[in-house]
Amino acid sequence: MFHSTIVPLIMSIRSSPSRFAVALAAFSLSMSTPAPAQADKRFHYPETAKVDQVDDYHGTKVPDPYRWLEDANSPQTQAWVEAQNKVTFEYLRHLPARDGIKERLTRLWDYEKYGVPFKEGGRYFYTKNTGLQNQSVIYTAPDLTSAPTELLDPNKLSADGTVSLSSYHISEDGRYLAYGLNTSGSDWIEWHVREVATGKDLSDVLKWSKFSGASWTKDNKGFFYSRYDAPDEKTQLQAVNYYQKLYYHAIGTAQDKDTLVYERKDQKEWGFGGDVTDDGKYLVVDVTHGTDPKNRFFYRSLNEDALRAAPMVELLRDADAHYAFVGNDGPVFYFATDRDAARGRLVSIDTASILKDPGLREIIPQADETLQGVEYVGGRFVARYLKDAHAQVKVFGTDGKLLHEVVLPGLGTAAGFGGKIKEEETFFSFTTYTAPPTIYRYDVKTNAASVVFAPKVAFDPAQYTSEQVFYKSKDGTRVPMVISYKKGMVRDGNTPTVLYGYGGFDISLTPSFSPANLVWMEMGGILAVPNLRGGGEYGEEWHLAGTKERKQNVFDDFIAAAEYLIANKYTSTPKLAVRGGSNGGLLVGAVMTQRPDLFAAALPAVGVMDMLRFQKFTIGWGWASDYGSSDDAEQFKSLYAYSPLHHLKAGVRYPATLVTTSDHDDRVVPAHSFKFAATLQADQAADVPTLIRIETKSGHGGGRPTAKFIEEYADTWAFLADVLHMDAGGKKGAP
Repeated sequence: MFHSTIVPLIMSIRSSPSRFAVALAAFSLSMSTPAPAQADKRFHYPETAKVDQVDDYHGTKVPDPYRWLEDANSPQTQAWVEAQNKVTFEYLRHLPARDGIKERLTRLWDYEKYGVPFKEGGRYFYTKNTGLQNQSVIYTAPDLTSAPTELLDPNKLSADGTVSLSSYHISEDGRYLAYGLNTSGSDWIEWHVREVATGKDLSDVLKWSKFSGASWTKDNKGFFYSRYDAPDEKTQLQAVNYYQKLYYHAIGTAQDKDTLVYERKDQKEWGFGGDVTDDGKYLVVDVTHGTDPKNRFFYRSLNEDALRAAPMVELLRDADAHYAFVGNDGPVFYFATDRDAARGRLVSIDTASILKDPGLREIIPQADETLQGVEYVGGRFVARYLKDAHAQVKVFGTDGKLLHEVVLPGLGTAAGFGGKIKEEETFFSFTTYTAPPTIYRYDVKTNAASVVFAPKVAFDPAQYTSEQVFYKSKDGTRVPMVISYKKGMVRDGNTPTVLYGYGGFDISLTPSFSPANLVWMEMGGILAVPNLRGGGEYGEEWHLAGTKERKQNVFDDFIAAAEYLIANKYTSTPKLAVRGGSNGGLLVGAVMTQRPDLFAAALPAVGVMDMLRFQKFTIGWGWASDYGSSDDAEQFKSLYAYSPLHHLKAGVRYPATLVTTSDHDDRVVPAHSFKFAATLQADQAADVPTLIRIETKSGHGGGRPTAKFIEEYADTWAFLADVLHMDAGGKKGAP
């Protein structure tokens, strides 16, 4: 979800010690003594203690009675988590459809999954998962028809699959593998180095890296990476991460010998991502500020004796637009940018004559479609576009002339196309909502594509379909939505439907395959995915239309999508569920509090629910570019107007709700979900399940083991089968 460099500090309870002690005593009692049952209600939850915490936001007094749940490490919070999970898992365990759904999920998930290959040192590298492996394995081979050699299997690093691969990078000679590991879903990365030929690790271990890749120098002696100062290990999942620094690590040396390449003591919120250019002559540095798409770009000349001495040149220093480095021809640098082009274009800057001509030279002008990225491969530019949220790929010469368009097998998502400037071979994947990713080899010179890896899944894609529709939001804005289902579905308003959304941070929702979504469609359900404002589907203007004081547009778009589905008899309120994660969890929290009458079920996952305090934790301050901050008086007003936590009201009949979060989420700390769930349980007037599912040894979602995904989806779909009154196969499971 959030792409940024970031941060937090857990806030202590600020109510009086005596009042807090009394509240905690009452809480502890509620853990051992069941709350008095109400005869007319089926669902009962652990009582959650309240404290007399009230904050003053620019003259507005805001209570925060569950503030103590922000301390994830306290015995009281851990006891609350245990009590909530006991209630939730007891309910889920007895759902009649769960076992059959889990069985079908397991069968469908069991197919080979390949990553997009690339080539270094005359060898190919790619990831592969045989089907149900918790983590994908890195393989290497001299060609793509030979039997590959296993290079790194993360599944051997932990018994439960909770150690995952964050990223991996091969030295240009193909000798070394630098790989980063995450543990239990945390964003913290630990870097290691392995010899490709022997499969043995060197002594190199680099800690306290986060939001970083590794970029090798062309002499293959070391790589650049980003890290923070070592945090207090007790609060490493919550403490603020300011002052990211860029380092160079020489192979075979201890981390404390790494060379500090760049830092900014005057800019604690800046992040740095360093990459070596294809010709090895420059280090280019992407300078970011939280999740703001507007960034800076600096560079430094590289040679054997100039690692420290060469000055850092602030090439693009104004943060006036988004810039993505594409490649270079000597001193001529190419950037994809939305500067003076909201939907994106390709420009060049001649760094050798920058003082004489500081302007940008346009290579590929803005198109009607939205530019997603450009790769410089085989002396040509491969440009990826979005046309109404599905992929379109075009190849241009260095003069900007269109050479050809890549023929794609339908309306879906194409990813990849990386490679070398002097090599004409590249690879890409293509997927849709109803077909898993197929891997293709592509020749940029001949415009020829051929299948390399085609997955075999235990279902017939021809039985499913996706259609794209357009509907009008509250203010008349035209919004696209893809609706997927099993053929033969009758539009009579009785079909269970999951409406999934995100709407933020310039992120585009494009077609993607999920075995879990396929099981949902097998169960007779519809999957509907609208492309809400706040995303990047139509460029920066579309993104900005869903930010800060305009954030309500995102919620209006989502509500209008639900109303469209109901009006056109795809579904009806008793059969409609809303789902979203992270910023999408905020989306679900907002619409279920604004329109509780519209939905039968809500599935907010790892959501940002407290819009007044998100900036106090982990990377939260970095989200102010989209949300604003309650520290600002005017921005506080817009945040308070929709903050899900603060818009729950006692006595309201809310949808049946399954909140999901994780104990190791150091992106959106679980306190958001804890406080929201506690408040919702206290306020809920409807006699429907109002639960929180708290995953252990798991984080925001990245690197989660396959087994945990299957368990969570089995719980989620069984929950919907129950509350939407579905025939999901009962004890026999889905068909």
